[in-house]
This record gives sequence, C-alpha cells and structure tokens, in this order.
Amino acid sequence: MADAKVIPFDDDRSRGSGGSAGSGASGGKAAQRSARRRGAGSRRGGAAESVPVREVRPLPVRGAAPDDDGPVASESSPTPAPGPGAVPEPRSREEDGGLERRIAGGLAFLRRRLTGDYEVDDFGYDAELTDQVLMSMLRPVYEKYFRVEVKGVENIPAEGGALIVANHSGTLPLDGLMMQVAVHDHHPADRHLRLLAADLVFVLPVVNELARKLGHTLACAEDAERLLGQGELVGVMPEGFKGVGKPFSERYKLQRFGRGGFVSTALRQGAPIIPCSIVGAEEIYPMIGNAKTVARLLGFPYFPLTPTFPWLGPLGAVPLPTKWTIQFGEPIPTDGYSPEAAEDPMLMFNLTDQVREQIQHTLYKLLVQRRSVFF
Repeated sequence: MADAKVIPFDDDRSRGSGGSAGSGASGGKAAQRSARRRGAGSRRGGAAESVPVREVRPLPVRGAAPDDDGPVASESSPTPAPGPGAVPEPRSREEDGGLERRIAGGLAFLRRRLTGDYEVDDFGYDAELTDQVLMSMLRPVYEKYFRVEVKGVENIPAEGGALIVANHSGTLPLDGLMMQVAVHDHHPADRHLRLLAADLVFVLPVVNELARKLGHTLACAEDAERLLGQGELVGVMPEGFKGVGKPFSERYKLQRFGRGGFVSTALRQGAPIIPCSIVGAEEIYPMIGNAKTVARLLGFPYFPLTPTFPWLGPLGAVPLPTKWTIQFGEPIPTDGYSPEAAEDPMLMFNLTDQVREQIQHTLYKLLVQRRSVFF
C-alpha cells in the first residue's frame, strides 16, 4: 500500500483534482468555490494558508503577582458594584483598631472615675471630665442648635495668662458656656477658659458641682489673680445680673461694668485684656417682664417673664434657636504699666471705658452684618 499523501485542508489543487469523481456539476461548483477563496486570499495580501489557532489565556486575577501568563489587573481599574445579594466587605483593621481603642479608652475612663484615680485642682476643676463628658454634652447645642460662628480666636495668646471680658445677656447665662466651648474647640493651642461666676451659681444644687467641674470659680479678685498667675485664660462678664436680666427692649445695650475690678486684676498680673462680643444670646429668652415678688420669695435677682415662660410650663424653658456670633477682639496690653498702676482710679476708669466701648462697637458692627436672628 502506497504512502498516503498529506493534503493541506485549504489547498486549492486538492479541491480541483480530487479524482474523477469530482468531475461534472459537483466538480464545477468546487472549482468556483476554490476560485472565490483564491480571490479573497489575494485581497488579504496573499494566498490563503493554514488558519492559526488562537491561544486562550486565563483572566488575570486582581492583586496577583505578574508572570508570563498575562498582565496583572491595575489597582486603579474600576471594581464592579456589588449586586443586591452581595455580602458587604468586612471592616478594615484600622477601623476595628480605632473602635477597640475608643472602647478601651471609655472603659479606662469609667475605671478611673469609680476608683477615684483622677486629678482635680484647688478650684475643683476636673479637666478629664470636662474634655470627655461635659464638653461633649454642650457641643451639640453649640454646633447644631445655636450654630455658633467664631471670629478672632487668633487674638487669644497661645500661652500665659489673659483676661477675656465679654458682654452678658440671655436671661439664663448660656453665653458663658458657649464662649467656653468656642475657646476649647477652636483655639489652636487647645486652651481652656476658666469663668468667674456669681455667688448664686455656687449655692444651687447640681449646678454648683457642675460649675466647679467645668473650671468656674467665684468672681473675686483673689481667685482671678491666682488663675492668671498660673497662666490660665480667665473669663469675666462685668455686667453681671444687670446684663443677663435686662429687659428685651434694652438688648445689646451694655450695662455698667462695675467699678473696674477686672482691670485692676489684669494690671497686677500684667495680663492682656481681650474684649469679646457675643451676638445671638439676647433673643433666646426675650424677657418682656419681671415678677419681682416671685423673685424675692425664691431668692433670685429676677424672675423672667417671656412669651413662652411660664405660660407653656417646662416647654417654655426651651431657648429659641437663634444664630450666634462670638468675636474676640484685639488684646489690650497691660504689661507696660507698673504694679502700682492698679491703685490709680483714673487709669482703671479709662481702661474700663476702653474695653466697654470696644465691645459695644463690635456688637453694633455684628448686628449690622447679621441677616436674621435665626439665620
């Protein structure tokens, strides 16, 4: 038996001379198909040859090391969105670690509170409780309810003692608390404000303890000088009850600043005086009347009557959500005076009037710029 001849499958000659059996009609048709194939091959640039088999490579795996089988998918290539039934990706180690740290920190804080292993200064100030609890309670009111805008915080020194003097208003002294949050949250050196409060604050139950924990102390020259000597920021509102309890018709009109005791304190310590103007607190409880008889019976300096209190009961004690602005002015230096200058009544009068006029002028400027009480 003769050796078989291997014929390429697209050899045209094999189609035409496949034997006498290919003659006739079928042979003619085969010749026509062969001619068409030759024509197509010439248009492609030459005679048709054997068809190459395409190599099929596996799809690249995202994140796999590159090898000879194919390129690695780029990290920047889009990741398809998960379908409705897809399982969400687990949280990263960083997220889990952050959550674990917060839980551990909270448990450690509770342990220290229960065992008494925390520090309180001579005035009763609890820095840890203030930072982690009390400020966290005041911050939503500050940010979401009153939406306080702070200006001029760079005028507060980064270190050393300073006396911040502000106007006082609002029927209830919420302006002092909001000023304290403003300094705590916005000062780049994370400074804390120590407020001087009236005697009434320290005779009220619960309020007394919270005020001490927040760093408040009696509004007396001795305590103020001691704090300034320790390099603390001290806040004072010289209008006192005359400012916080004034009628709504006298809003944003500063009352008398006392006898200038705060100026004497700053002069003795050589601490700068920083005027502070607060807009927005006057309207939270519009005081349209004062029940003096009730105030005397309760031992209060005044008993406010507002459009909602006491007519709506406890609901009337909710403050109106006004928009606040707190602006810290340029410091007034006192270190250029001698310690004996604190005994000069004319100098104290002039400095007191200068601070008062600067606060009043800034109040008028902020009121002109304000679009609305609530926006």
